[in-house]
Amino acid sequence: MWNNNLQTLLVGTIMAVSVSLSGCDSSQGDAQNQDTNADTSEQTVAETAPVEDSASADADLDGATAEQGTPINYDVSAWSTDNVEPLSVDELDGLQSTFGKVLTTDENSLDYASNPATKYRFMNDDEPYLDLIDSEKYLELGWYFANPTDSDQEKELSQNHAKKSYKLARQLMGDEGGKLIADMLNGQIIKNRVVGGQKVELAKCEFYSCMLVINKSAAQTDNS
Repeated sequence: MWNNNLQTLLVGTIMAVSVSLSGCDSSQGDAQNQDTNADTSEQTVAETAPVEDSASADADLDGATAEQGTPINYDVSAWSTDNVEPLSVDELDGLQSTFGKVLTTDENSLDYASNPATKYRFMNDDEPYLDLIDSEKYLELGWYFANPTDSDQEKELSQNHAKKSYKLARQLMGDEGGKLIADMLNGQIIKNRVVGGQKVELAKCEFYSCMLVINKSAAQTDNS
């Protein structure tokens, strides 16, 4: 009996010790879990906290702003009062006279559609360009389109180029040609339109360049 009681006592003691140990382990596990959860929470807060934009901070510190420049004024209303002598697309001497003195001639150039052409340049290579490109099918006017951040000299030359092109367009297409140049300078892009009896394949001013392409071979009687 005693042995049985002893065994019972021993078994009870062992179970009590086991329960006690299990309780300790559980308490320690809970404490460890709490520590882990606290670390995780701190990490989460750190990761989700707003991060200051270094680029914005730098911009605020140095006060730098994008360079705007001064917009260019094209006084087309004043240009329209000048008298002009009408010209045809084949009167090359007259066309060149309007643009000025030819400084260089490239007989191995290409036109708008990559056909053989001759390019007449009216400015030195280190200056804002002004060109006439003549081929069997096309006549092209091209000039440098100044940006508001360009130098005053570049802007002035670009304005002069636009004025000459305005005059030449009026010689070829009348007042409609002048309006076409004004529209180009205002950012409009014109494609496949008959203007003043001439078929304009493309007319635009963008990316530092203005170009007016006239299809010489197209019928000039279609005013649609």
